[in-house]
Amino acid sequence: MVSGWNGVVLSHWLLVIRSEPETRLSASDFFFLTGYWLLVTGTFPGRRSVVVLMAGPNPISVLWSILKARRLAAPRPHGSGRFEHSSLDPILAAAAEGVEALQPQADALRAYLDTLATVDPDDLHRDEALAFWINLYNAAALDLARRALVEGHDSVLRIGDGFNAPVATIAGEELSLEGIEHGKIRRFGDPRIHAALVCGSVSCPTLRFEAFSGELLDKQLDDQMRHFLAAGAFVADRTAGVAHLSRVFRWYGADLVRPSRMPTLLPSSKRRIAAAAAKWLTTDDAEWFDTARPAVKFQKYDWGLGCAVRRRE
Repeated sequence: MVSGWNGVVLSHWLLVIRSEPETRLSASDFFFLTGYWLLVTGTFPGRRSVVVLMAGPNPISVLWSILKARRLAAPRPHGSGRFEHSSLDPILAAAAEGVEALQPQADALRAYLDTLATVDPDDLHRDEALAFWINLYNAAALDLARRALVEGHDSVLRIGDGFNAPVATIAGEELSLEGIEHGKIRRFGDPRIHAALVCGSVSCPTLRFEAFSGELLDKQLDDQMRHFLAAGAFVADRTAGVAHLSRVFRWYGADLVRPSRMPTLLPSSKRRIAAAAAKWLTTDDAEWFDTARPAVKFQKYDWGLGCAVRRRE
């Protein structure tokens, strides 16, 4: 019998999987979940359960990646150093023209990633270190999108282990995109990062027009979250009484509810997630959400290959 927090976590992730039509489990994910099921329930999943697991990026991969990322050294920035990310700005300017414009930037992307590999982010100021990890993630995600296009794919998900393959070695640690996100970035405990990270897909947040920097980070992250919600991550259907949230919040919304526990494994209700995001809504949307108490639904997620960059305002 499933009981306690294990049962809550398992049930949550199974429900999420069932609702994700794009989900395809890798062999390692499938065997992990089967083992987890066996550990928690004492039985092997039956045929119906296996169909659910295989039918249905992949929410269970998030759980699996978080657990694997716990083996990585937690970021412990303790210095006062700064790092200049201006060489990322021309790449972002090119990305504003679409994924096709990234191919001529392949050498510049590689040079930027190689430069980051010479830095130990723990020697940086805390905000500078978080900016470092966000810029590293986004640059590597752009390179993944570029590779997908070159290889003729219509989605970054078509690149086998794209999010789990090593993309950089930082301070002696070989890191994948998943490792950077769950093992480094989310451990800073700032849920606004979910509006700053991109994945090379149509429905992901819009890239900022400039690299993140420690000096401006708080303002940049706040601006990103407000823009993400206003640009479509929160849609108020006042006639139907429904608030439609980006599916990003289905996967990571609990971070908004419990930022001190990031990266959190425990689920949170749609209502609590939306309420936690309300502080970044426009005044009109925030007032409507507070007074109308609408139902909350998650939007579909378009994993089609895409890249959008905000224009400087």
